[in-house]
Amino acid sequence: MNIKQQTIQKSVSVSGVGLHTGVSATMTFLPAPTNHGFKFQRTDLPGQPIVDADVDNVVDLSRGTTIEQSGARVHTVEHTLAALVGLQIDNALIQLDGPEPPIMDGSSIKFVEALLAAGIEEQNANRNYFEVTEAIHYQNPEKNIEIAALPLNDYRLTVMVDYNSRVISSQHATLNDITQFADEIASCRTFVFLHELEALYKQNLIKGGDLTNAIVIVDREVEEGELDYLATLLNKPKVGVNRKEGILNNLELHYPNEMARHKLLDMVGDLALVGRPIKGQILAARPGHAANVAFAKKIKKQIQKTAQNQVPQYDPKQPPVMDISKISGLLAHRYPFQMIDKIIALDETSVVGIKNVTMNEQFFMGHFPGNPVMPGVMQLEAMAQTGGILVLSQVPDPENYWPYLIGIENCRFRRNVLPGDTVIFRCEFTSPMKRGIVKMQGRGYVAGQLVCEADMIASLVKKK
Repeated sequence: MNIKQQTIQKSVSVSGVGLHTGVSATMTFLPAPTNHGFKFQRTDLPGQPIVDADVDNVVDLSRGTTIEQSGARVHTVEHTLAALVGLQIDNALIQLDGPEPPIMDGSSIKFVEALLAAGIEEQNANRNYFEVTEAIHYQNPEKNIEIAALPLNDYRLTVMVDYNSRVISSQHATLNDITQFADEIASCRTFVFLHELEALYKQNLIKGGDLTNAIVIVDREVEEGELDYLATLLNKPKVGVNRKEGILNNLELHYPNEMARHKLLDMVGDLALVGRPIKGQILAARPGHAANVAFAKKIKKQIQKTAQNQVPQYDPKQPPVMDISKISGLLAHRYPFQMIDKIIALDETSVVGIKNVTMNEQFFMGHFPGNPVMPGVMQLEAMAQTGGILVLSQVPDPENYWPYLIGIENCRFRRNVLPGDTVIFRCEFTSPMKRGIVKMQGRGYVAGQLVCEADMIASLVKKK
């Protein structure tokens, strides 16, 4: 799985009719900055409102997942989101001049092809994974639905479906590696049983559905007169099924288990609504959109529960965002006041820096000789330098500015920092920059434990 966040290199559009609304629309994917996530924009509405792809914005689950924010609604988002997640794209603005993304052929493949044509671009920030550390379960006993997320240092999904049908036996599908999504899952189409078709039309759904964008499963004997009625319903000159039971118009399946694979596709798209890429193994029996969204809400609740105590993860095997040479080119500090060894994450609102504490630090010669403890003021200096890199990243010409620390509040030192410790500093903005002044919260961790914290105010001053 990718370490860095990704977006697309250029904008790309697809056009077509929406499955449920029947309204033609053009959907345009645009590049977006780090930590932007997925956002839909209704360009056909006054003010062109934004709708965040967030599970808390789900308002309808009638044969698809519909989200709404500030009065703007977007229908059937799951196939679009599945394509983005399947390509490990983290940030995109999705402009839409109608109420629903085009259904295309009923799968995600056309979106995948468009995104690949636009090109994928790595960004200068690490992916903010939600790592499943303990099992998360969801059950709906009435519908015999079970979903679980288990710890795994990867993203793997297995889906089982069972419709108690003679046409579709029990099926399962597995995605062992997210990089296989484009080839193994993306082309699998949505489906509907014949006995559901008329009911869906009566519910004012699938107005844009026809035999080119959905698999219709014939699960009972059909008379000739009924086929004529179905042809009228689907706006086709003729429909037929040579076998007593099978697929309407004898549509060829891409895979024998295409239905299970499409359910997996839907789950990938629905779970995108948690707002972060997932590391875990997902096991689902008989899932649907309502169950997927309920499960996504449980995951988001777990994310919120752990967010307060989230410690930045540091893998020394991974290349840094900035090494010591780049840091030296940005900050004017030099030995013995050059405190940060590398930057491992940097985006528009936060930064993570590493300080390796050794017995060779100059301050250990005189600070508690025989009992070396890193002075709190030096911990604070290292934190401030980490924050200074974040502040300088806000201007296009950082070499022309000095970052000054002008205020400290709520400073606490929680435990001693000793030679041999690796301190991970994380600073994030708590207010937007105004007239060169910005507020930050900084925290330092050693071995997962908080060692120091402070609220800082910094000033960005242009060099004369």
